[in-house]
Amino acid sequence: MLAIEISKPGGPDVLAPVERAIPEPGPGEVLIRVAAAGINRPDVFQRMGSYAPPPGASDLPGLEVSGEIVAGDVQAGGFRIGDAVCALTPGGGYAEYCVAPASNCLPVPAGLSVIDAAGLPETCFTVWSNVFDRGALAPGERLLVHGGASGIGTTAIQIAHALGHEVYATVGSDDKVRAVEALGATRGINYRTQDYVDVVKTATNGRGVDVILDMVAGDYINRNLRCIADDGRIVVIALLGGGKAEISMSHILLRRITLTGSTLRPRSVEFKAQIAQSLRERVWPLIGQGRIKPVVHATFPLREAAQAHALMESSGHTGKILLTP
Repeated sequence: MLAIEISKPGGPDVLAPVERAIPEPGPGEVLIRVAAAGINRPDVFQRMGSYAPPPGASDLPGLEVSGEIVAGDVQAGGFRIGDAVCALTPGGGYAEYCVAPASNCLPVPAGLSVIDAAGLPETCFTVWSNVFDRGALAPGERLLVHGGASGIGTTAIQIAHALGHEVYATVGSDDKVRAVEALGATRGINYRTQDYVDVVKTATNGRGVDVILDMVAGDYINRNLRCIADDGRIVVIALLGGGKAEISMSHILLRRITLTGSTLRPRSVEFKAQIAQSLRERVWPLIGQGRIKPVVHATFPLREAAQAHALMESSGHTGKILLTP
């Protein structure tokens, strides 16, 4: 099969098309003929040599795919050979075939193309795990999403909006402000020209938001503390702004703030299966109704993975970037 491997740590040009043997599924796994694979920031970090795959995972990048199940332990996920699915994978998505745990697969939602479905797993699993499980966003509460125009950001906005929440989102341009507001954000905030702390505090009459989904960290942490409500939860999922922050613990103590974080890739298959079940029950019906959809910015042939990574690093996209074998 055709696959894209990381020839050495470096820039996008180190992504090399190669021929590989088709992987064989093990117990509880299925083999998927890939229709499309999503590109995510962890793929970029892996390519640069700063995010190694977990033990036992493929060395190929790619954390989500869509396609057709062609072999494997289909009963482990309640599927049949020939079913169209999308799947969260520990790696190996940049290829014509990919192995995934059957319990981490979900059916392609009604009304959605199998190509676009590749943009669902990584973002939906991440958002549900961090906003609704770890962040415990409750009815009537407000959410602030940093990186609102990213794949995760556009998904978080849509899910929270569909479930009745007021959503604020930081983005890097006025065009992206309009894009996230069209997806359901109450207010898009251009962080290059506006102070998101002031905007959020003014819009909420000084109360702040209840949950913040933060993929920036760094100096954003102290600013988050200034616009989080009492008893609020800040959930860090990436460190694009740096891994160190000096914070005032008085905010944490006096206002009962929770500062937490997580990464999804190293978690167990069983943990991810629980998220998959929640998504099937709570989010997949909303996708089927057309209330949530993956925002696909661009699709590249698999052999052009380097160009796709260059676009990802430019931050010139809104939503997902996909590869098609």
